[in-house]
Amino acid sequence: MAKKKSDQFEEALKKLQDIVEKLERGDMPLEEAMEAFSEGIRLARVCHGKLEEAERKVRILLKEQEGDWTTSPFEPASGEPPGG
Repeated sequence: MAKKKSDQFEEALKKLQDIVEKLERGDMPLEEAMEAFSEGIRLARVCHGKLEEAERKVRILLKEQEGDWTTSPFEPASGEPPGG
């Protein structure tokens, strides 16, 4: 059974959090820490990609003057950098 995309994101995020906690403790051998760091970078990219995909799908429903409903692309609030 294939995992839902949201499950994939949640799983990747949890693994990334676990790696960060292990690295922050500072008690891993260097080689193991480097492998964990590399895996963390990979997971961060996976999460970032999933978030970008979700952002592209977000639409804001607006009511036009004529009373019809339309969608428009999601725009970040002013002052926020593009992409988060």
